Amino acid sequence: MYRPSFSTLACPDWTLERVADAGAEYGFLGVELRTFGPGSSHLASDPVLTDEGKTRAIFSQRGISIESIATSSRFDQTVTPPVIGFALGGFEAPVRDVKLHIDLADRLHAPLVRVFAFEPAGAESPKRAMGRIVKRLKLAVDAARHSGARIALENGGGWPRAEQILEIVNEVSSPLLGVSYSMAVGARAGDDAPGALAALGDRLLLARMKDHRDGAPCALGEGEAPCSEFAQELARSGWSGPLVFEWDRMWMPELASAERVLPAAAERMYEWGAVGSPTHKAVAAV
Repeated sequence: MYRPSFSTLACPDWTLERVADAGAEYGFLGVELRTFGPGSSHLASDPVLTDEGKTRAIFSQRGISIESIATSSRFDQTVTPPVIGFALGGFEAPVRDVKLHIDLADRLHAPLVRVFAFEPAGAESPKRAMGRIVKRLKLAVDAARHSGARIALENGGGWPRAEQILEIVNEVSSPLLGVSYSMAVGARAGDDAPGALAALGDRLLLARMKDHRDGAPCALGEGEAPCSEFAQELARSGWSGPLVFEWDRMWMPELASAERVLPAAAERMYEWGAVGSPTHKAVAAV
């Protein structure tokens, strides 16, 4: 079965110790640590604020895996002015940014670094923007070659559907690059869970979900997003990677606290995983 995990965006004021304690208490197997990079203090649990050895110990002592380092890194930026910008290394700036995150993930023994593509600039064609993104991603996977981390490219922006983000991943054609798939984003663009997962296949490195009702975030399983279908389809396929629950309290502080939302989310994730598992199907058929 997938590994129930949560993003630290749900608890921006929690320390790493509190994150790990809560994960263990609520039954999560993993956590996705959000980072805003060196010098940032947006999150009390940002891993750049703590010695990596200490961070590893905090989570390992509680039996919680650091599943992913989630970043804001994106590869779509245009270079201006074109000639001088290229000469000054502007094209490779996003690659240098993600390399910092790759190095951090490596020191934390985190297997994945989440990044974005993101979208064409103005009236630019998707094909032209994709060419720029692919070139940078090829440099990024080269930077990851001697680390223990792989890059997970998330659907969104100009490439919201599974087949669209997979087109970029296939163009780069590296075992060090796969997909971080957000079901919420994909569903809004027309994806369904079985079709998306069939398209992604073994390129799926990281799965994520959140729920909404009338356009606003809500507790997992109480909204309109196909969360149960997605989780059950993952379990049915035998996929064993991290399924990350997202609760965007970092961006929307008026949302309910993590203490109120995370325990029920973990319960739902286990419930759906059990229903979708091949073992459950076999028992039900007897």
